[in-house]
Amino acid sequence: MKLVKSREIITIISIMVLAVFILSGCSSKNKIEDTIDNYTKLLNDKKYDDLYEMLTTDSKNYIKSEFGGKEEFINKYNAIYSAMGVNNIKISVKKINDKLEVPITISMSTVAGELKYDNTTINLEKEDDGYKISWNESLILPDMVQGDKVRVKTTIGSRGKILDRDGNLLAYNGEVNFINVDTKKFKESSISKLAKDLDISEKYISDKIKNNSNPEYAVFIVKVPEYEKEKLEKISAIECVTIQKNISRVYAKGEAFGSLLGYIGSITAEELEKNPNKGYTTSSQIGKNGLEQVYEDKLRAKDGVHIYIERGDEDITVAETKVSNGKDIKLAIDSKLQQEIYNQMNKEKGASIAMDSSTGEVLAMVSSPSYDSNTLVTYKTKAIAKEWEESKNAHFDNRANNLYSPGSTMKLLTASIGLENNLINPNEKMNINGLQWQNSSSWGKYKVSRVKDVSSVGLYEAVIYSDNIYFADKAIKIGSDKLIEGAKKFGIGADIDFEYPMPKSQIANHNKIDKEILLADTGYGQGEILTTPLEVTMSYSALANEGKIMTPRLVLSENNKAKVFSEAINKEHLEELQKDFAGVINDPNGSGYLCKIDGVNLAGKTGTAEIKSTKDDETGNENSWFVAVDMDNSKLAVSMVMEDMKGKSTSKDLVPKVKNIMESYIKN
Repeated sequence: MKLVKSREIITIISIMVLAVFILSGCSSKNKIEDTIDNYTKLLNDKKYDDLYEMLTTDSKNYIKSEFGGKEEFINKYNAIYSAMGVNNIKISVKKINDKLEVPITISMSTVAGELKYDNTTINLEKEDDGYKISWNESLILPDMVQGDKVRVKTTIGSRGKILDRDGNLLAYNGEVNFINVDTKKFKESSISKLAKDLDISEKYISDKIKNNSNPEYAVFIVKVPEYEKEKLEKISAIECVTIQKNISRVYAKGEAFGSLLGYIGSITAEELEKNPNKGYTTSSQIGKNGLEQVYEDKLRAKDGVHIYIERGDEDITVAETKVSNGKDIKLAIDSKLQQEIYNQMNKEKGASIAMDSSTGEVLAMVSSPSYDSNTLVTYKTKAIAKEWEESKNAHFDNRANNLYSPGSTMKLLTASIGLENNLINPNEKMNINGLQWQNSSSWGKYKVSRVKDVSSVGLYEAVIYSDNIYFADKAIKIGSDKLIEGAKKFGIGADIDFEYPMPKSQIANHNKIDKEILLADTGYGQGEILTTPLEVTMSYSALANEGKIMTPRLVLSENNKAKVFSEAINKEHLEELQKDFAGVINDPNGSGYLCKIDGVNLAGKTGTAEIKSTKDDETGNENSWFVAVDMDNSKLAVSMVMEDMKGKSTSKDLVPKVKNIMESYIKN
């Protein structure tokens, strides 16, 4: 009996000893994995100083004798990994045996693509009650040995060009002038001269010179475009200044194209994070606004990169990618028309879209005021900085893709929908007394107002006099469902396939008109309806294209085939609507009469959109519209909206601008 108990005790002790060995083994394995995990994290966080503290004493001695010490070790990692664009390092531990030679798989992203090594090791040593890493050059790159140097050779790719419809350059890679200062020849008196000629602050130049760590090298100040000949001539006369030509992005056409084209600039940390595994580095350029941003993936060049190890006379390739130039894009834009529209708008706040009614080609897409894209690629003068500040950066609001209340330009849609549903008889007169009207007493104090007191109004009179009461009444008769459905044919609330980002328009909030007053207001372009200048142009283009609206096309190199967007106006009613909206321009009583061009068959509509918080708001502002279309020859359709027009006349201030644009285009 005692013997059995002794055996039981021995068995229990054996199990306990075995458990200790197992736990000890597990603990060691966990510590090894923790060491590797910590090492990986420090590499990814670029904390090479902390990584150095993970190394064995022998490794630190080796680093001191080979490179000079900890600081040089940190600099070596920074230099190599920065040049390679290393990030996203992953190390996975394979089966851990009793040895401290740990088999791993390591991968990393670089500017030349992904690197992966399946059969490599990290050697550990027990030191200071833990595990330390035995370091050598193979921990930078597994193929490296003592004495090796890592080289990164980059072949710069060329970003794609942006061209107008005639092949003229809008954005391209061309020569710019790098203004440098030789600090050995520079005198303090030259600072004020250079600052004055460049129109920048003296402090900016002084700080650049003070922060220069190597007086043997000239200090870069700014870039100046080739076309600024007079400025370059003045600067070159300053003794210490050198001008070096280099390649940069160049924008050929100035402010009229800024909002449309956008610009390129240095990539931000946020942009880098949003574009993983695309080969971008901290030194990359990327499209910032406009088409440069929209077509970044197509325009962008991918530099050729060769990462290699230099070992004596031998070059050992680590990774290599071939250079890939960006693709060109060709626009439907007519540069002369774009410039003419911008000139007519005279930097007043607004937007204008011009298109060919028969093809859908967008011939101009203007936001005013805008900016010269070159300024954001080269430098900003004090004069420009002051202008932007005083306008509260209005130059950077791209109004060409803003949503606006359409005002009376909506009346074409209401008229067309009413005719199609047999709810408007163009020959039937509506008797109206006075300048205000309500459909019933249920409206309370709310009334629809009009400008012209005409007692008997048919469709023609309602259009040329822009009678809100007539169209409010007809919208109620049409009803919300038919009005919403009909408006979609003109693009309102519909999905439009367009190469430039546009917000989705709406007929009403939540696409629902559930109040009679709102329905009435929507009929003449107030209420909750919001649309883009593009959709207003599209709507009136139907008058010149047998009632059809074409799908808008901006980038011909991507979208070279004309397609019908919708049969917006029933052909049965087209002639009536052409007559009515031509009357706006041809009839002396029409609000667009100042747009009349002899020998040209134009139709169009003015509009005013009140921006009020309530019906009784006296402080609200107004936006003004005018849209016109050539129904015969050029098929040019142009809409223009101008902001902050309260107290101004749409007919006198806006209509002549559109006339000048159309006359210039049609006659030339």
